[in-house]
Amino acid sequence: MTTFLTPQELADRTSAAVDAAVAAGRELGLAVTDPTVLHDVFSVVVHLAPSPVVARIPTVTPHSEELIALARRQQDELDVTRWLAGRGVPVIAPSPLVPPEPVQRDGFSMTLWPFVPQDRDKEPDYVANAESVADLHVAMRAYPGRLKFLSAAEPQFISESLARLDRHHILIGAAELDRARREWQILEPLVRSRTAFEARFPGAGLQPIHGDSPPANIFSGVDGDLYADFELVTLGPVEWDLAGLGPEHESAYNRGARRNGTRPLDEEVLGFVNAVGMLRVVATLTLAPQLPELTEYLEPALDQWQTMPFAGGMTS
Repeated sequence: MTTFLTPQELADRTSAAVDAAVAAGRELGLAVTDPTVLHDVFSVVVHLAPSPVVARIPTVTPHSEELIALARRQQDELDVTRWLAGRGVPVIAPSPLVPPEPVQRDGFSMTLWPFVPQDRDKEPDYVANAESVADLHVAMRAYPGRLKFLSAAEPQFISESLARLDRHHILIGAAELDRARREWQILEPLVRSRTAFEARFPGAGLQPIHGDSPPANIFSGVDGDLYADFELVTLGPVEWDLAGLGPEHESAYNRGARRNGTRPLDEEVLGFVNAVGMLRVVATLTLAPQLPELTEYLEPALDQWQTMPFAGGMTS
């Protein structure tokens, strides 16, 4: 049986996240009298007004993710964005008013960022954004910190979700779930093992990458665009950052790569990352009880998945 949170339970979760952020901000010496929720989907994002600080509090997370693991990923994001900012890359970096580390409070783990006014009149240009991601990859290449291989794929989440979906018949049909499991048998070894991936794709190369569709995560600030939301920053092939975006965005990225002298996207690797990305979509269905609107939001991607080559055209 699948039980979805009620509107009141969703509102209570948001309220609890805001209360935790306010308390954490005050403990860190911030003046917080007028907290304002800016965004509330997978995370509650709240401006701790009048302080120029924004708290991002993940609220919709995999069932098995513990606060320690979440905080470790959050620290990677803080470290990478602070390093990029130090090299002059236009990025939303951690707030300078608090220590650059995750804060845990009342069962939540949050990160703190500067409040950046948004240019609400600017329409996102995702094609132009995709071209600029080639420049971001150049900037990230020299990052000296240690990042896990393809952690953004969240292989444990996929494996656990494909097992859990047997109990959520209203979320996915039996034939679709069977396809997902058979695809994962082929793709999982390449996601979990850097050695296996490099043997299968010897020319791809690995480097620090954004991890979460950077063309869709460029913030239009009043003073210019800023790379944002590095929550899934990881070590992987550059193709991962273009997964699921299609030929127009891939061509735009390749224009950027030619301009800065780096390699274009590899078609075989694109097939692999697109297939893994779709299995992450299937896995995300298990989060729908925490966020009921997800089922409608994911439906177009699931329909597209049915038209794609099995396992990205790869064989076992």
